[in-house]
Amino acid sequence: MGVVARTGAPDRHSELLAQQTTDMPPIDYAAIAPVLIVLVAACLGVLIEAFVHRRQRWAAQVVLSLLAVILAGAQVIRHAREINTGGTTLSDTVAVGPATLFLWGTLLALALGAILLIADRSIEPGGAFVAETNTAETPRQPADAPGAASASVMDRATASVAGMRTEVFPLTLFSLGGMMVFCAANDLLTMFVALEVLSLPLYLLCGLAKRRRLLSQEAAVKYFLLGAFASAFFLYGLALLYGYAGSVKFSDIADATAGSLRSDTLLFAGLGLVIMGLLFKGSVGPFHLWTPDVYHGAPTAVTGFMAACTKVAAFGGMLRLLHVAFSASSWEWHWVLWTVAVLSMLIGVVSGLTQRDLKRMIAYSSIAHAGFLMVGAITLTERGLSATLFYLFAYGFTTLAVFGLIGLVRTSEGEATHLSDWAGLAKRSPLLATVFTFLLLALAGIPATSGFMGKFVVFSAAFSAGMGPLVVIGLLASALAAFLYLRVIVLMFFNDPAPDGPTVSVPGAFTTAAITLGVVVTLLFGLAPQLALDWASVGGFVS
Repeated sequence: MGVVARTGAPDRHSELLAQQTTDMPPIDYAAIAPVLIVLVAACLGVLIEAFVHRRQRWAAQVVLSLLAVILAGAQVIRHAREINTGGTTLSDTVAVGPATLFLWGTLLALALGAILLIADRSIEPGGAFVAETNTAETPRQPADAPGAASASVMDRATASVAGMRTEVFPLTLFSLGGMMVFCAANDLLTMFVALEVLSLPLYLLCGLAKRRRLLSQEAAVKYFLLGAFASAFFLYGLALLYGYAGSVKFSDIADATAGSLRSDTLLFAGLGLVIMGLLFKGSVGPFHLWTPDVYHGAPTAVTGFMAACTKVAAFGGMLRLLHVAFSASSWEWHWVLWTVAVLSMLIGVVSGLTQRDLKRMIAYSSIAHAGFLMVGAITLTERGLSATLFYLFAYGFTTLAVFGLIGLVRTSEGEATHLSDWAGLAKRSPLLATVFTFLLLALAGIPATSGFMGKFVVFSAAFSAGMGPLVVIGLLASALAAFLYLRVIVLMFFNDPAPDGPTVSVPGAFTTAAITLGVVVTLLFGLAPQLALDWASVGGFVS
């Protein structure tokens, strides 16, 4: 039986290929240029570690990191001038709008100061990070306990450029890139990936302290284990919300919460687990257990980076999630987060008063500030959003400068962080004590500082939204928190220094620049906050 040819019949194979062909989604490279610059620089930093001689690595990594942050910041400013309402890109997985650009600008400015602190090698010869040696005499053993023979040789090796562990720079850039994507994520899956990208480098950075090495490694392990649980909670909540809404996109979740006939059990459980993961990253009480140990054990420059940038990223993601995906269901979670805000304030203030280590005290102070930030986060108005963004901006720079100053007071064993070591510090270094006092007063919310303006705009927005009782609790907690800082000020100015007390190191150019940046911003936006408030008020999130 012969085969009959069907002239003009369509080719079945070509038809299937045509059906499988999809258009490439449009990508707005200008909108995501800041993120691309940071991530590409991080990849180049890895190549520098692989191919550049160790004696040239430090200079190459510092130049690359600073240049990447500056270029990315310039792109943010350029895009902020051109943008009207914003939009989405990368198949709607990333949304860039006015609020996102404000968060990106804040993160990049804070990262600039943090990289300067990380790069400084004048205070601690060779830098504050564990030595990188790989010779027959001293194989690479960063886990050696202080005092061991190999550890002492490694400590001497850090006095040279060859001993500087320079992979901290690409790790910092990778974490920064993850933070930027986290603030702009338009679906839960992208947010989860960004959460891991920002977290994994931080786990490594926390364990690389040159001094108190075992304490640093303990902090890294605690951070990693608790962070893994938080990530698991977030991922499980993501799955439950997908089961509820049938999608992980914020816009689809918002539509489902506004008019879905599905059971609310999945919604409540999923939202609770996702918010739990975000509260962990923001060190909000009672999800704060990692914070004091990690702040205490990590290298101080890394602590400053975490305290400033991670707080901005965590609350940026939380603001985006609450405003875009769950604003229609605010009645379901409002009182829960109301309670969390109160608990965070009380835990931070009460536990902070019992601390005898300065870094741990600042850690509990950050928990109290997280409670103040929660007041703004649950105020679902444009005024509440802009106030919270300004608070993040103000708090970040003040905290970064605080940790920069903490690293200057030293003993033969390294940094002097016990409160008794700071007794009479004003007699040893009046300038450092005066600047540190100004920053502590900013954290306390004293007028003429950005800290006062941050609390003022947040509490004003919450009060206008009908949350008067929460504002009263916040004011009382803020008044009690002042004792955290006043006792340090009294200790510095009204106590006598110990004869064998710590010395104050002369900061290098990098540390001086980072501290100056934080102090100037704290003072400038305390006296004239309108510039930052205007930028934070130009618009909200897009979806």
